Amino acid sequence: MAKNALITVIGPDRQGLIADIAGRLFDLNVNLGDTTFAVLGEIAEFTCLAEIPEQIGLADVERELAGLDGMADTKITVSGLELGHVHAESGHITHRIEMKGSDRPGVVARLSEVFGQFGANIVRMNSEQVPGDERNLYVTRFAVWIPERRADACLATLANTAGELRMTFRSEVVDG
Repeated sequence: MAKNALITVIGPDRQGLIADIAGRLFDLNVNLGDTTFAVLGEIAEFTCLAEIPEQIGLADVERELAGLDGMADTKITVSGLELGHVHAESGHITHRIEMKGSDRPGVVARLSEVFGQFGANIVRMNSEQVPGDERNLYVTRFAVWIPERRADACLATLANTAGELRMTFRSEVVDG
């Protein structure tokens, strides 16, 4: 029987990193579940939920990933999980939201509070500073689950909040 695990790889970003990690996990017969990858400054972060075959130890997976080329300055962690790798309804994305404006403290906190008021769940979030002529542009993207009966009110409140923060607001419904 396979065991559930959380695999994290954090280190310098480089081309081919995902291919190397995913390829080695495939060779080990590790089944990837939900997976994320992000470049954060000069650092890359690969995180996934996985099913690891019973005959392979968690430390073996760590050792195999650490043995890949270019992993010298990388932190690799493989942790066993009791939780499953399939998410509940609130883990499905119903809306994608993007906000753009000048960088200022508290943007993510304010927007996150609005989602909480409407029982929404942030499934994924990405924020980045984009250098500009006058001030850095701050772009925040959310992939969220919003209860259907509260979606219109939540989106209207987010649009108002974006206006108060002098940010642009864009949303789209995800068919699924």
